[in-house]
Formats: sequence, structure tokens, C-alpha cells
Amino acid sequence: MFIVFEDRLSDSPFVERVWRCHSERAGRFVSVAASHLEMVVTRHRGRTFLTLRGPETKATPADCPADGEWLAVRFKMGTYLPQHPASTLLDRRDETLPAASSRSFWLDGRRWEYPDFENAETFVARLVRNGVIARDGAVEAALAGERRALSRRSAQRHFLQATGMTHSTFRQIERARHATNLLKQGVSILDTVYEAGYFDQAHLTRSLKHLIGQTPARILRAEAQLSFLYKTEPPSAAYDPTSEADNGRIGADHPLHRGAR
Repeated sequence: MFIVFEDRLSDSPFVERVWRCHSERAGRFVSVAASHLEMVVTRHRGRTFLTLRGPETKATPADCPADGEWLAVRFKMGTYLPQHPASTLLDRRDETLPAASSRSFWLDGRRWEYPDFENAETFVARLVRNGVIARDGAVEAALAGERRALSRRSAQRHFLQATGMTHSTFRQIERARHATNLLKQGVSILDTVYEAGYFDQAHLTRSLKHLIGQTPARILRAEAQLSFLYKTEPPSAAYDPTSEADNGRIGADHPLHRGAR
């Protein structure tokens, strides 16, 4: 593994966690599916710049230069930038912001200093106060399984507009990441099928090949460098107000529902 990661959780209502990494040599890695919007500061060969990154709904190969350093603010689901919709940043359609100096960049007509690992929450709080970042409570409600005074169509629209993806896609990504972590911890493939909620081994393999870019066996053997893969909990089986299959029934992407078709 040639990319070394470090991360910490955040107590900000807008930030899920802050992570950083550096590359010890050049190499190729797999950028795995991810649900969250991120701001990433890159430092390489004397150049510093900030990139807005949206969710990734599939795994893609990527090249990493030697001696690079990266700092990322990973936002909580439902946090968004009104002037930079997540849908326009989806699947590595990153937006690199113009630099103002070696220590600052331009965003929404204003100059901002680059954040660091320790002050990321202070940086985000300033963005929030100036309307650069906002949060959609309907997304938080959907993730918590809460029933709100919104129609299913409205809940779906809120989730899609804020995150760039459907709730079903979010659950599939989080399940695949959870399964990958289980495998990397040495859990067997069959036990991972059960613990991550897949219908069978073939279902697990299809999901991981698409979202993680590797088969379960290759993940067990740790054959390739993966992008940042923090530990996740299994996706909630709670009521999903954005799903047609809810109202007391099993979600449409749940393995038991799939198996009953």
C-alpha cells in the first residue's frame, strides 16, 4: 500500500469527518464508490489547490503521483453547496477552484484560506455563515428513518437534489463499503454475505465489482490500493420515506425483497 491515510470524526453538524493522506510513491489505485460530498486540498510539487468532489456511484481506476499530500473535509449527508450541485460533481466530475495565492482560493466570489487538519470545522463554519454551505433536514430525516410531513415524491426530490443520488443508491454504496471492511478484517466471504445483508455470494460479488472494483476474493487478498475506506456501519433497515417499497414493507434493494421477485 503506497497511500497512507489518517482520519478523525467531527462534531460539526455539517462535517462527517476530516481525513488526510500522503503518497510514498507513484502508483495506480481504485477509487471506490462513495456517498459524500468532499472538499479536497491537494499539495504537490509546490502547487496547492482545492477541489470539490461529488459522490461516486461506481469504482474507477485512478493514478496517484509520488510525494503528494491531500486533506479532505467529508461532509455529512444532506450538506450541500447551493452554487455547486452534487449532481454536477458526480462520478469524478470534480471542480478545481481557482487559486488566489499560495495560501488561499476563490469560491463563490470570495477569497478563502485553505483549511488544515485541525481547523477544518472553523473553516466550514465560516462558509456556513456566508451561505456557501447549507443543509437539508429532509435528508437527515430520511437517513434516520423519520416520517415527516413530506410526500414520498417530495422526499425523493430533496434527497436527490442535496446528495446527487437516490436513497437506494446511498444504501447500496454504504452496504458495499461495509462488506469491504468486513473482508479486510478477515471475515469470510460467506459470513460477509450474511452480515452485510446480501442475498447470496453472487449478489455480493456483483455489488463489489461495480462499487469497489474488486471481487470479494481479491479484497481478502488485499491485492490493490483502495481510496479512503473508513469503517462504516451496515445501512439502516429503518423506514425510508423516499422508497415506494416502504410503508411497513422491505426496501426494494433489500436482499429478501430481491429474492422474493
